[in-house]
Amino acid sequence: MTRVHHTSEEASVKLTHSIREKLSESTIIICIGTDRCIGDALGPLVGTLLKERNCRYPVFGTLDNPIHAVNLKKHMKYIKEHYPDYKQLAIDACLGKTELIGNIHVKQGPIFPGKGVGKKLPSVGHSSIIGIVDKYHNDDCFSIHTVRLSLVRNMAMTIVDAILEASLLS
Repeated sequence: MTRVHHTSEEASVKLTHSIREKLSESTIIICIGTDRCIGDALGPLVGTLLKERNCRYPVFGTLDNPIHAVNLKKHMKYIKEHYPDYKQLAIDACLGKTELIGNIHVKQGPIFPGKGVGKKLPSVGHSSIIGIVDKYHNDDCFSIHTVRLSLVRNMAMTIVDAILEASLLS
């Protein structure tokens, strides 16, 4: 697993190298989240920016057409039917320890959407990128509503730059 703070000087290089290992000609990018909550908008913002910058891979989950808890199963069914042999790279916001806020993790294995707010949804992805946007609160699952848009935007830009750079190298 690669873990780096989005403001780190080596963030772009580390993320690009790690993401490059996850990409192939048959990769699909699935961005999870909703634009109705700033803290959960990382995925759809990444998806939108990737599409705007003409990412060479199919991208699902944007600000205009988000993939979230209510429609996740429907979208995953469509993706499995139309892209059955594609490697899925999943992207989502995450809650974590205070000292990890702002970190981006790239790992082999799926993400578990909604886990941080107590939802049980299907896992997504063969590999994943998560951005830790706030600390996990046992007593307040709605703390994600206090996340700053600037943090989410800056993390999204770092992820998008690394994905696009990695796609040029793969």
